[in-house]
Amino acid sequence: MTQPNLTYFLIRWLVSGLAVLLTSKMIRGIEVNGFFSALLAAIVIGLANAVLWPLLIFLTLPINILTLGLFTFVVNGAILKFSALWIPGFKVQTWLSAIVGALVLALISAVLHAVLI
Repeated sequence: MTQPNLTYFLIRWLVSGLAVLLTSKMIRGIEVNGFFSALLAAIVIGLANAVLWPLLIFLTLPINILTLGLFTFVVNGAILKFSALWIPGFKVQTWLSAIVGALVLALISAVLHAVLI
């Protein structure tokens, strides 16, 4: 199996940015000022998912078990809302839009990555 090269990562980044942009068009309460902000959001969301998500899932494990895993949606929304704090031109206004937006973003991203890459 060959290792992915820089072009592969750039294409994945562009597709992720497109997913963020499409999500902002579908979910009221998520605003992106342009494609550059969407690309920055894709980077920050990816880094937050890699670093913070496992920690948050571990810390919220008892409530996650009590809710049969449904609290994971709240954790995903928190990651999206937290990421919006760091990116100019990317806003997530409410917790409901963050939770629904995280779900829609995951679905759009999965479909785009499956079709385009």
